[in-house]
Amino acid sequence: MEVVASAPGKVLITGGYLVLDRPNAGLVLSTTARFYAIVKPLHDEIKPESWAWSWTDVRVTSPQLSREATYKLSLKNSALKCTSSRQSVNPFVEQAVQYSVAASNVVSSSEEGRKDALQKLLLQGLDITILGSNDFYSYRNQIEACGLPLAPESLAAIPLFSSITFNVEEANGAAGKCKPDVAKTGLGSSAAMTTSVVAALLHYLGAVNLPLTTKSMPEQKSLDSDLDLVHIIAQSAHCIAQGKVGSGFDVSAAVYGSQCYVRFSPAVLSSAQVTGGNNLAIIGDVLKEKWDHEKSKFSLPPSMTLLLGEPGAGGSSTPSMVGSVKQWQKADPQKSQETWRRLADANSKLETQFKILNKFAGERRETYNQIISSCSAHVHSKWMEQVADQHQKSVIKTLLEARDAFLEIRFHMQQMGNAAGVPIEPESQTRLLDATMSMEGVLLAGVPGAGGFDAVFAIILGESTDAVSKAWSSRGVLPLLVREDPRGVSLETSDPRANGLTSAVSSVKLN
Repeated sequence: MEVVASAPGKVLITGGYLVLDRPNAGLVLSTTARFYAIVKPLHDEIKPESWAWSWTDVRVTSPQLSREATYKLSLKNSALKCTSSRQSVNPFVEQAVQYSVAASNVVSSSEEGRKDALQKLLLQGLDITILGSNDFYSYRNQIEACGLPLAPESLAAIPLFSSITFNVEEANGAAGKCKPDVAKTGLGSSAAMTTSVVAALLHYLGAVNLPLTTKSMPEQKSLDSDLDLVHIIAQSAHCIAQGKVGSGFDVSAAVYGSQCYVRFSPAVLSSAQVTGGNNLAIIGDVLKEKWDHEKSKFSLPPSMTLLLGEPGAGGSSTPSMVGSVKQWQKADPQKSQETWRRLADANSKLETQFKILNKFAGERRETYNQIISSCSAHVHSKWMEQVADQHQKSVIKTLLEARDAFLEIRFHMQQMGNAAGVPIEPESQTRLLDATMSMEGVLLAGVPGAGGFDAVFAIILGESTDAVSKAWSSRGVLPLLVREDPRGVSLETSDPRANGLTSAVSSVKLN
């Protein structure tokens, strides 16, 4: 038996910094970038003496990094013991395996038959392979080194699931003697990877029953509890692996897809934090906690396209920026609270406008499509000139109010950055974003998440992104191939490498 699960990367378009504190919400889009986890038995048969075993075997392979790690897994307490070089291990995967097996033991403990089936699966060992979409990784330096244009076509020429070992910074030139530091695009690779491993293992071990990939996630109440279990285990494993309890919007998006998100109370993981995640017996306590995160359905309105770009101006340290903002909050509580309130109001306004557009599209799709198509060919100041009737005027009014709300968000984020002394929207980004928002068919343009120099995004009316892509390329910004995909975690029918996805041979050698 082989199980393949995938989970998407994310883009936080509103809620940067605010989403760290309840009850502030963030709008997060899941994307076409996905991590895949493939789980199958390591051994074909169970040996007769296996009844006396206390440990079983686990192998984790990351082909794109040319890494393989082997472990012994305790059948008593689900703990892993590494039997290979520690250079090849990934703490997120280790915690995902331990927490998933521990949770499966808790779920199966109430049924004798399920417990026996789980024991047999574990005795066969676990063979886990991890693959990440190219979209998670930066190929900018390699494209430039090859003299290729900073264009989507250059990225599209790279075979899927390409090796990224060229992207690893080696310490003092000593290959293989440092932890891989892969250049990434900020789509939440660790959260997507952790979630895919958790989902694949929980399904493989019989703890959940996940849906096969579809264009949209099914509306099944029976699925809720399974996804909730994946979410709890993925959040727990991810938080323990990174050594802190973050906002969790990246894991939530990886599990449930695009959404309006309010974080869980950090106290739900207090028992895991106290033990440092080493005592897996506490998994039952974690599952019993009241996970009070909120996730309401949200996605971009129809006929709108998400475009991401990599400026290449040098990365930003999100933890450092968050730390500076928190220091500012403590130093000037009155001013920071007022900025926080204004930001939350503007975020709410934008969410409301998107919901109105989605509702209108559902009720009057033809009218909606006509006006979106018409506006896509004009700058925003000319949109009202496209009005033919009152219904179209209503759509355009909502589009313009969405722009105004987003401009307000940008303004307050800039203010916050200036007050805290961090480049949330650096001047170079401001010039780029202002120029982008003045282009035909562009609704919004901003910096995602915590901001900085890492990435920019635009939301474009219609599906044609050529004009913006060319404009970005001319300014040294690499337009990425990733788009919104509102689906969350799901099962795949087979190993993605076996679906002809890697059959496109590239003449470009990026190494």
